Amino acid sequence: MAAANTEPTDTPDPVSGANAPPAHEPGWRRARLAPSLAEVHRSVDVNGATWFRKMLAFAGPGYLVAVGYMDPGNWATDLAGGSRFGYTLLSVILLSNLMAVLLQGLASKLGIVTGRDLAQACRDHYSPPVAFALWVLCEIAIAACDLAEVIGTAIALNLLFGITLPVGIAITAVDVLIVLYLQNKGFRMLEALVIALIAVVGGCFLFELFISKPDMGAVARGFIPTTQIFTNPEMLYIAIGILGATVMPHNLYLHSSIVQTRKYEETAAGKREAVRFAFLDSTIALSFALFINAAILIVAAATFHTSGNTEVAEIQDAYKLLTPLLGVAGASAVFALALLASGQNSTLTGTLAGQIVMEGFLNLRIRPWLRRLITRAIAIVPAAIVAVLYGESGTAKLLILSQVILSLQLSFAVFPLVRFTSDREKMGEFVNSIALRLAAYVVAGIIASLNLWLLFQTIRGWIA
Repeated sequence: MAAANTEPTDTPDPVSGANAPPAHEPGWRRARLAPSLAEVHRSVDVNGATWFRKMLAFAGPGYLVAVGYMDPGNWATDLAGGSRFGYTLLSVILLSNLMAVLLQGLASKLGIVTGRDLAQACRDHYSPPVAFALWVLCEIAIAACDLAEVIGTAIALNLLFGITLPVGIAITAVDVLIVLYLQNKGFRMLEALVIALIAVVGGCFLFELFISKPDMGAVARGFIPTTQIFTNPEMLYIAIGILGATVMPHNLYLHSSIVQTRKYEETAAGKREAVRFAFLDSTIALSFALFINAAILIVAAATFHTSGNTEVAEIQDAYKLLTPLLGVAGASAVFALALLASGQNSTLTGTLAGQIVMEGFLNLRIRPWLRRLITRAIAIVPAAIVAVLYGESGTAKLLILSQVILSLQLSFAVFPLVRFTSDREKMGEFVNSIALRLAAYVVAGIIASLNLWLLFQTIRGWIA
């Protein structure tokens, strides 16, 4: 374990305490150090004879980010929302996805323009105590996300192969070997596997949508926001869970780093082209995430809500009821297969996010397998305890709680991101326009307001 920078310095690193070279870039307190994920930094050639070939060369990072928007945590909140409230919360999924498109676009722009990922930007801008606090909060968010991946994968293994939840949770520890193997094969190989798994999930839900025969008129009305979401406390709780499951804080750190795997020209024109293609990549990828999230909720509404099974909030219950309610053999197995693909996909990108956050905030490099085992151990312990003591219902509640925790952490990543990309001294000609700045701060304000309401309701529930 060693710090990445060993030059003589006069400015301490904000978290690790290691020295860093004197700041010389305008707008930053400290100088830029070695990039995160140095082994794949600028490793993908983006030269192409045509616009389409160049777009394909830039495509990839957006799909790794989109994985976090369709992980097992989304399944829990989408199932609960669809079974209890029908199609009403489709509007929340749509709005959350639009927020995600905006925020991920800002994250990719920050990485391309400044050469810093969000974690490095926080380290180089804020005072040491603030940077340390942001690092701790981000680690909590990653642990919560990993918790959802652990539980989701364990549930899928249980449904498909009859493996008990505690054993399934233990099996998830070995997925670090998959990540290490793929990283050694090159970043494009990792991207290819992720895209293939997304295609599996998408194909499974196309099948589920076809056989569930939803009311398309009700589906269309569900995408229109209603005040009922705010007046019904139970609905608002699930809505905030959907928001937390959709827009994830660690994805902002992830995206700002992995866009730098592309070998674009380090000129204003080259960066402008890279920003444009990165935004196109993430927008297309997030459109797939929107489809899958909406499909989960629609299938739940069409299958469970309309049949009176409004309390289906657990993945296991959904699995048991799908085939008998739809009358189609294999409906439940396809559902579980999609869950397994989703959980494994999220595992791959969670590894990268954890590595980026540790390297970015701490300026500290440790072996990826060790970092992965640390992150996974933090998630496995509470998941295993709950699975042993409380069984399926306990893990389902823990899954939804993990998404609420993610939602509470979100503002601590969003506000710094908006601030940095709105700073002309840091971004130069790429600074956010007034309209974009206003939209970004409105999104950040909505997220913060909903989280404060959720915190108030939670504390009030404890007191009562």
